[in-house]
Amino acid sequence: MAYPQVATLIMLSTVVVSGAIAAAWFAGQGAISTIFQQLNLLQESPPMWIEAPMMIGQYLLFWAVLLLLGVVLITKISPRPQPWSRTLVVGILLVLTIRYLLWRSLTTLNLSTPLNGVFSIGLFFLELLTLTGSIIQLSLLLRVRDRRPEADHHATNVLNGTFTPTVDIMIPTYNEPTFILKRTIIGCQALHYLHKRIYLLDDTRRAKVQALAEELGCEYVTRPNNSHAKAGNLNHAIAHTHGELIVVFDADFIPTKNFLTRTVGFFQDSQVALVQTPQTFYNPDPIAYNLGLEDILTPEEEVFYRQIQPFRDAAGGVICSGTSFVVRRSTLAEIGNFFTESLSEDYFTGIRLAASGYRLVYLNEKLSAGLAAESIAAQALQRVRWAQGTLQAFFIKANPLTIRGLRPIQRLAHLEGLLHWFTSISRLGFLLIPLAYAFLGVIPIRATTAEALYYFVPYYLVQIITTSWLNHRSRSALLADIYSLVLCFPLALTVIQTLLNPFSKGFNVTPKGATSDRFTFNWQLAFPLIVMFCASALSLWMNLGFYTMSGMANPNVPLDMAEQFKGLSLGLFWSVYNLLMLSISLLILIDAPRPSQNEWFQLRRTVRIQIGQREFWGITTVISEDGAEIVLTQKDFPDQLDSLPNAIELMEESLYIQAFITAVDRQGEFPTLRVTFDALDLSQQRRLIELLFCRPGQWRSRCAPGEVRSLWLLLRILLKPRVIFDRQTRIHALAVAQS
Repeated sequence: MAYPQVATLIMLSTVVVSGAIAAAWFAGQGAISTIFQQLNLLQESPPMWIEAPMMIGQYLLFWAVLLLLGVVLITKISPRPQPWSRTLVVGILLVLTIRYLLWRSLTTLNLSTPLNGVFSIGLFFLELLTLTGSIIQLSLLLRVRDRRPEADHHATNVLNGTFTPTVDIMIPTYNEPTFILKRTIIGCQALHYLHKRIYLLDDTRRAKVQALAEELGCEYVTRPNNSHAKAGNLNHAIAHTHGELIVVFDADFIPTKNFLTRTVGFFQDSQVALVQTPQTFYNPDPIAYNLGLEDILTPEEEVFYRQIQPFRDAAGGVICSGTSFVVRRSTLAEIGNFFTESLSEDYFTGIRLAASGYRLVYLNEKLSAGLAAESIAAQALQRVRWAQGTLQAFFIKANPLTIRGLRPIQRLAHLEGLLHWFTSISRLGFLLIPLAYAFLGVIPIRATTAEALYYFVPYYLVQIITTSWLNHRSRSALLADIYSLVLCFPLALTVIQTLLNPFSKGFNVTPKGATSDRFTFNWQLAFPLIVMFCASALSLWMNLGFYTMSGMANPNVPLDMAEQFKGLSLGLFWSVYNLLMLSISLLILIDAPRPSQNEWFQLRRTVRIQIGQREFWGITTVISEDGAEIVLTQKDFPDQLDSLPNAIELMEESLYIQAFITAVDRQGEFPTLRVTFDALDLSQQRRLIELLFCRPGQWRSRCAPGEVRSLWLLLRILLKPRVIFDRQTRIHALAVAQS
């Protein structure tokens, strides 16, 4: 995101807000003021059924506590959502959400003046944007689908050889380094399936990529131009291949050996056109990495693949995600192959298949892994492309809301996905609204403590409790807010730009394989957040001064100011929360060093080390394509070592490697060795890559921390950023292991 674009967004926001304020201000006692007065009368005289009961002790606390205890009890009895528990919890949350929405719309809007009204209605609209998507999502969550038992059944005929259609595996590449491509090709060649051919689709026509294809023994395909980017690359290859099924892996995605045996069997049903599997990653995303929480936080995409795709499958709205999927060639040919009119060729190809009457199914098994974006700038580039490509739906014939052939529930599922990108505008608005308390004296929400206890508290707490439960512990609500805040400025700008000029940008490939040896701060993404941090800090100081000196310190507050002090209470809390979130976001924008191109995996394997005439035995703790860390099971390791390579055997794989011992740590009960592998031949590379990336079942789902622990982690990081302090030891250790 360039500085001019950020400046443009800020200027546009300023102009729009200033215009609205000016219009409200100069309206005076005119028609607009009269309209607001009439609307305000309705807010001050709501229907009796929406008013909170008068007896707080008997009704309000009992109601809130009962609901909370009920939801907590259900989630404890059923730690993983089951049909009965999901229905109860989702039903309770749906009722509370709709109830909260009615309360907000009928009683809490402050329309006493045009200025208050502009901000109050604006805030309500931003909330409504978010709540509409939440209500749709909760409604769809009442029914989910798990295809794993089906996969067990269908795989039988694949394994016994009675159903083995020919498969073309396509790996489109644009500018990825050859070491990344080599992993993917080797992983595809290791698949347990005979009737397959592998095609490397090079859109940059690089001689070294062609040489790699020849070295590894796969087909090399290129074309004279790059029209339609990835979709055009795939369509060109389809015209020159003949397999009954087509598998697509992005250049950095490596399948486990059972990928085809688990997916191909679904195509015994002639109505199945596509099988999508989850994306997972063998490296941490930049937000987790920069915070130093890579062993604690789950990838951002986990929520989508563990919560969203299963209910989309039940609704018939599975999203094709561009990699790690299998598609039937004949059905693809019926719709004219991959869609070329959008950046999201995968998404709209899936929509056209579904609109043609075919089924897309989602198998929730991690059967491949790829590289997550390796810097916050790369992640921003990727998310901006996804947002623009998805929102281009409003301007093309494959619009899921209007295309013929989809059922209403399928359109509803796609509407939820489209609305998701607009929440970036809401998140940006939630940063701006508290500033109105201090700088304009605006109170956008009007509510009593009793009403908040009765309507807001039960809704909010039940939502917090159930968020991570419904998404299978893949993300807490607090962490989800951090992820949304970091990129809300570029995403909000992209949403606006796409609606104004949907095809202004071309396809930008996410850079992969980068390394760095120092901390770097992303000023371009940070600039608007710094501005918001300073403005929020100033507004907090102003509100505290006014609240303390003129409000709560004075027992004789005029009645017409009581409402303002209530609003200031909310404004103070809101400003503190925003400052906390902005502080964490700015820490995330400090990209930590990535000293190696290769990831280190916690993997235990028995090792035999030959040093001269002596043998030593040990267990690996971490291992990569570069080297390993080994804890010996013997104490009498020699003090002096020569510079010659030593023979190391990974016993379970019968893999022999020459390696140099670069460090010996004798602080524990047994010595720990750090070794660097000597140059590996192709056979050794194949064995090592298969060990690190291709073992069936190795990519398991982890649980994210809950709300309380998430808050504690963020506060601890804020007080002592791990990205600066605790990280140095590990970076040094990895650098030594790779030297």
